[in-house]
Amino acid sequence: MTQPRKRAVVFAYHNVGVRCLKVLLAGGVDVALVITHQDSATENIWFESVLSLCETEGIPYLTPEDAKGADLLAAIQAAQPDLMFSFYFRHMLPQAILDVAPAYNMHGSLLPAYRGRAPTNWAVLHGAKETGATLHEMTVKPDAGAIVAQQAVPILPDDTAFEVFGKVTVAAELALYDVLPSLLAGTAPRIPNDLTQGGYFGGRKPEDGRIDWSKPAQEVYNLHRAVAPPYPGAFTDVGPRRYVIERARLFNGNVQGLAQGLTVVDNAILGVCGDGRALVIHSLLADGLRISPAELRAQLQENPT
Repeated sequence: MTQPRKRAVVFAYHNVGVRCLKVLLAGGVDVALVITHQDSATENIWFESVLSLCETEGIPYLTPEDAKGADLLAAIQAAQPDLMFSFYFRHMLPQAILDVAPAYNMHGSLLPAYRGRAPTNWAVLHGAKETGATLHEMTVKPDAGAIVAQQAVPILPDDTAFEVFGKVTVAAELALYDVLPSLLAGTAPRIPNDLTQGGYFGGRKPEDGRIDWSKPAQEVYNLHRAVAPPYPGAFTDVGPRRYVIERARLFNGNVQGLAQGLTVVDNAILGVCGDGRALVIHSLLADGLRISPAELRAQLQENPT
């Protein structure tokens, strides 16, 4: 006898939301309702749209301002889900929603490491060698529930957070795809999430990308990698101008005797750091416009530090 399809309510946004929602659909899940976000006019939208996917697939969706409204709770209850999923939804779900049906969240790290906000960016910033995606049971405390599935991916030495996020998106798709049959059958594993390990990290703001040139070059490079475009970018201010690093690598040449900060040597832009090493900056933005080494030299002469 054929078992009835499982019904799900899905909270989703961003690339991970799109890919994981497609996994549910491919796995025969009846997605009764999707809760997503309207794109913000103040944000650089470089990712796929859950809202567009819902319109293509004919899935009902809502875009509430937050997750605490009585109308939203009523809509979720009316959908009568067997399961609920959260895939990069940006609001915390209150206990009243979590009480409706078993709920699972996809987090962009190998829990318990890098719990909280912006896990990919934090992993790159801290020089981690790997990260991944974790599907876990949802609780009111974020990223604290039992682990259901994980998929690791490497972080290569020159990977930016944008590149790593692409890998994490694939890791999330694979993790959900592999565990979905057992999840629907009620036989998925439940691995304790050891909260004595790892730690919580908060959201990141553009100002967090300010460069301290007294830091070692590897630390400055990790900052660049963690916030390189399409994120806001690592930046430094010289006089009235803001310079944002678009592309850079660690520099292997000699920078002894050069002052910390931006400089131009042999027609190359360098960022000299506190340990006597430097970044070679292949693309630098000045007030949003790409600048040449000659233009930077002239501007630095106008505003000597």
